[in-house]
Amino acid sequence: MRARVIVWREEDMYVAKEVVTGVTSQGKTVDEALANLREALELYLEEVPEALEKLEQLDKGIVGVLEIEAKAPKAVRA
Repeated sequence: MRARVIVWREEDMYVAKEVVTGVTSQGKTVDEALANLREALELYLEEVPEALEKLEQLDKGIVGVLEIEAKAPKAVRA
């Protein structure tokens, strides 16, 4: 099974989030965050096996992972 993951940095930790299930973990390095996420996702799928179907369906329909830029409302900008 393949999963789509977003990784970002928060202070001194890296956060990794699987986009379909929302399962999230963290680590001091990107590799540690991904390893922790892999373990958390496996445990989640043991408890919620129907989520595996969602992941498998997404895997069949993925065209690509793209990045876009959108303007935030002026009141939200820092």
